[in-house]
Amino acid sequence: MAIINYITQVQFGYDALASLQQECDRVGIRHPMIVTDAGVRKAGLVDRVLAQLDKPGDAAIFDGTPSNPNEAAVLAAVRVFRDGGFDGIIAVGGGSSIDLAKGVAVCGTHEGELKTFAVIEGGAGRITAATAPVIAIPTTAGTGSEVGRGAILILNDGRKVGVLSPHLVPKSAICDPSMTLGLPAMLTAATGMDAIAHCLETFMSPAFNPPADGIALDGLRRAWLHIERATRNPQDREARLNMMSASMQGAMAFQKGLGCVHSLSHSLGGINPKLHHGTLNAVFLPAVIEFNAASPSLQQEQKLERMAQAMGLENSGAEAIGAAIQDLSKRLGLPAGLAEMGVSRDLFPRIVHGALADHSHKTNPREASDADYVWMLERSM
Repeated sequence: MAIINYITQVQFGYDALASLQQECDRVGIRHPMIVTDAGVRKAGLVDRVLAQLDKPGDAAIFDGTPSNPNEAAVLAAVRVFRDGGFDGIIAVGGGSSIDLAKGVAVCGTHEGELKTFAVIEGGAGRITAATAPVIAIPTTAGTGSEVGRGAILILNDGRKVGVLSPHLVPKSAICDPSMTLGLPAMLTAATGMDAIAHCLETFMSPAFNPPADGIALDGLRRAWLHIERATRNPQDREARLNMMSASMQGAMAFQKGLGCVHSLSHSLGGINPKLHHGTLNAVFLPAVIEFNAASPSLQQEQKLERMAQAMGLENSGAEAIGAAIQDLSKRLGLPAGLAEMGVSRDLFPRIVHGALADHSHKTNPREASDADYVWMLERSM
């Protein structure tokens, strides 16, 4: 088992779950609240977590996390957190549960509505060291929220916003690939494409961060090699380990920032929370890569060539990379475009409005206008 200390401490490997009580002791959590969802709990994964605690009966379980975490769920969990006098949170699940846990960690220890902590509301500076400690145990390999500094949450007004702060980075991430062995094929594919999107998009971001670039490229290589194996054979331990690593690496790297793929998927996901974030990212990637190809930073640093090399492609142009992503999505059984997902063109103005306001919009390597976003949406239909 490797111990990685990059953004936070990571316990990684097939025996990592056994470190839970040790990690609780290390970060000072003595009275934990578990945040998860009903499906993860039904699958018995929460029982596996409880079995690692010295006093499992003292832990409360909140399993009301929706597929896209929202303000109502945050407030419901905050009531449990405050009423129980808990001193920390163990998040068990995919990015939704981990992001919800982060929302509770902030709102359970700070005064103010959730929206006051959103980046687009100037809320990053309002989040302090009083934030409750979180230990994150991912059960999917996609978002990498277990090592990320942010949470994506839907406000009561329908906006899907980012709550970002160094104080939101989980104090410990326990990445045990055995927690993903029962993940259904389509969820494996969709979350895996999310990891690929993170690696690609953060690598394209123009911020200067060579270590993050290296982490992103290696994560891309691992995900590209293993996503089909993990999808077709859920018990493939090597594939599951590499997908969990790719997911973690994508999130370690996206401290650089993301871009138009995520500004579009955040916006559309807020409009229709039933749409899976990873699937949306897969659909938007080809058009955004094509749009970004004209960016001087991509050309100067030969980023398209380096991405293609990590993916094992013979050709390195934006068209070749986009086609390879589309072909992979097809092989995985994911939707070919927005129309197949039930998205109609009458939503374009709302999607563009949300994308322009999203925090990921500003870190794209090439600035996108209203018309540019409409073009990307059309290319993604």
